[in-house]
Amino acid sequence: MSQSSPAPQPELIRGVGLAGATTLNMIDMIGVGPFITIPLIVSAAGGPQAMLGWIAGAVLALCDGLVWAELGAAMPSAGGSYRYLKEIYGPKTLGRLLSFLFIWQLSFSAPLSVASGCIGLAHYAGYLWPGMEHVLAARTIGVGVPVIGAVQARVVVIPGTFVAMATCALVVVLLYRRITAVAKIAELLWVGGALAMTWILIAGFSHFSSALAFSFPLGAFSLSQPFFTGLGAAMLLTTYDYWGYYNVCFLGGEIKDPGRTIPRALIISIVAVAALYILMNLALLGVVPWRELTQYSNPQNNYIMSVFMQRIYGNWAGRIAAGLIMWTAFASIFSLLLGYSRVPYAAALDGNYFRIFARVHPEHRFPTVSLLALGGVAMLFCFLRLADVIAALVVIRIMLQFIVQAVGVMVLRIRRPDIPRPFRMWLYPLPALLAIAGFSFILVERENFLREIRYAVVIVVIGLGIYLARSWRRREWPFSAAAASLEAAG
Repeated sequence: MSQSSPAPQPELIRGVGLAGATTLNMIDMIGVGPFITIPLIVSAAGGPQAMLGWIAGAVLALCDGLVWAELGAAMPSAGGSYRYLKEIYGPKTLGRLLSFLFIWQLSFSAPLSVASGCIGLAHYAGYLWPGMEHVLAARTIGVGVPVIGAVQARVVVIPGTFVAMATCALVVVLLYRRITAVAKIAELLWVGGALAMTWILIAGFSHFSSALAFSFPLGAFSLSQPFFTGLGAAMLLTTYDYWGYYNVCFLGGEIKDPGRTIPRALIISIVAVAALYILMNLALLGVVPWRELTQYSNPQNNYIMSVFMQRIYGNWAGRIAAGLIMWTAFASIFSLLLGYSRVPYAAALDGNYFRIFARVHPEHRFPTVSLLALGGVAMLFCFLRLADVIAALVVIRIMLQFIVQAVGVMVLRIRRPDIPRPFRMWLYPLPALLAIAGFSFILVERENFLREIRYAVVIVVIGLGIYLARSWRRREWPFSAAAASLEAAG
């Protein structure tokens, strides 16, 4: 056995059907995100025209979802994008580097995603216990990087920070079991999200005021630079809210009949959640004046849906809504950590990541080290501000995963036309091209867009250094040919 090959591990169990896969996707998508980002989206767009951000985000999610559907059905194994990038760009050449960089960035972006759900849950806990929002300490940490510029992060400690960390720890404990039991827990957790969304929609539309919902400011649809900047910022947030539709691809090795189940779960979850989000946004705007949502200093925006229900029915409704949304957030964190924990495992099993991540529980057969490591890093990220966590997460993932993968689905069609494709992208290659254009628009059409791009650049540079050092030591690409030449000359 070579030095890079981990010890043989038990195989994962294909125990998740269409209902379980769709449920896991939907609870991943309907986390705390839409319940806390609506004020940010309305503020970014400057009024009720924020609806355009939700609609554009849904179109982008569906286009990118078709990319995932084709790749997921063709390569249904644990790891998702890790497998796709490796096979698309060459498992022994560039694909090996890109797949390593994907896992490396996931070591940051996956915990950021989990932490965002934990922080959002803690904000709604602040509605029930107002002392949770009291700032205990705050500090901006910055490092000057040559060429790139200053890289900064704002650390904030409130009592809610410890609620967020405890939530993450509890999810790790619940996930520490066999996948069949996990799928049943997911279906139970989804009930809370369904109840919250249903109640919000019924309450909102039974007290709906069209005068409030459609009170557009002057020049709302003027195609000016501020309009496009606001749309870009709004789309960044809606993209974050829609993300999760691809979660089933990370569980490819545990999905029954993956060639049919993965595409169906992706498309069903995107269409259903997009409809719910657009209706929920409209319901809120028909009850709460949009100008209130644009006040950054208003602490009520941290738990806007509880305020929404309180105005309709009273304090008791606000408290119940907070409880249901916290339940929904918990379900999303559960699904996120479940899916992401399978990715470093797949890379380590392949010998292309740190070997310790390949460890599987001997009885319950799930990746133990991967789960614990991502959960631990997520707990540390709970010290960051929610808005910063979301922006960093979205930009890092777009640059180092989504654009590269959307290009890759077209590259694979050219390089490997022979591989079985149980699902083929509709209207190929239009969805992939639209996904690339949409993600590129989000990257640059925002104020201070360079801040998060610097994070991504730093992660790439450090990851590239680690990869090259490991490859040189192990005589792998791009040093494999050089090593062979040195041996021949000796």
